[in-house]
Amino acid sequence: MLALDETRQQRLAALVSRFLHEKTITPLGDLTLDETARCQLAALCCLPLIEFGAEGLHGWSQLIVYPDAFRVKRNHMDAAGVLHEWHDELIGEAWEQGPLILSWADVQADCADPRAGFCVAAHEMAHKLDVLDGLLDGTPPLPRPWQREWARDFQTAFDALTAAVDAGEEIAIDPYAAECPEEFFAVATEYHFSDPALLRVEMPAVAKHLQRLYGPPPFA
Repeated sequence: MLALDETRQQRLAALVSRFLHEKTITPLGDLTLDETARCQLAALCCLPLIEFGAEGLHGWSQLIVYPDAFRVKRNHMDAAGVLHEWHDELIGEAWEQGPLILSWADVQADCADPRAGFCVAAHEMAHKLDVLDGLLDGTPPLPRPWQREWARDFQTAFDALTAAVDAGEEIAIDPYAAECPEEFFAVATEYHFSDPALLRVEMPAVAKHLQRLYGPPPFA
């Protein structure tokens, strides 16, 4: 259940209403989403915005929902000019200038076990917040003094995590967070919403920043 005080409940309700009014929710394949499911999706996407506000909804207009994990084609030109192509299987994606995409099966799995350390909607919304300043770099728009503190503390924690992953150490945090600073921020966001106690133990400075950004973790 959500543990939100009355003020935060009202903020969430207003954000959900705005989300449903402004965003087109598009189910793909044979997936159908009734009003309850659409409200659930909107609420999950809006949870990270309770403190940040409705400006977190700017810059995109569509939520695409796949029935399950989906495949996307990737390509990369290496230094020798050779084009490499492959497919990734994803449960969520946020385009810098475009839609937010979620797997309905994984959204439902997160809701069924909300303390498991995973929250795909929060992960992708973190990317949407991140890119609001024009750069996908692991730092959302913040007042300048806070931005400096954030950059210092997140870089320190990211460097420690990547060093541990590179050394083959056993770590408690999902190693995908070591991919790059923007994924580090998104994965840490998942832990804020789904396993805040672990985040406080493993990365106390990061946890403090995220509590300031998002407010207290909402799941009781």
